[in-house]
Amino acid sequence: MPPRWPTKPDRQDPAYRKIDDRMNFAVHVAIAATINSGLWFVHNLKAATWEWLPWVTAGWIGVLLVHLIYISAIANYSQKST
Repeated sequence: MPPRWPTKPDRQDPAYRKIDDRMNFAVHVAIAATINSGLWFVHNLKAATWEWLPWVTAGWIGVLLVHLIYISAIANYSQKST
């Protein structure tokens, strides 16, 4: 049985914002892993090399690292004043 949110989902709720940001990060990681592994698979099958591929992978890892730092250290999940 899938987990359920105890209340009606509301972006104003700090706990909901925190879990939503973490789920978005997980989706971002999954997309990056899927695309990068596909690119490296095709790269390994081809006789020619893609010199730009390590830069793409390193850049995407950098973006993921910045995203992780933001959600773990910078994002403010305290109650918003309305």
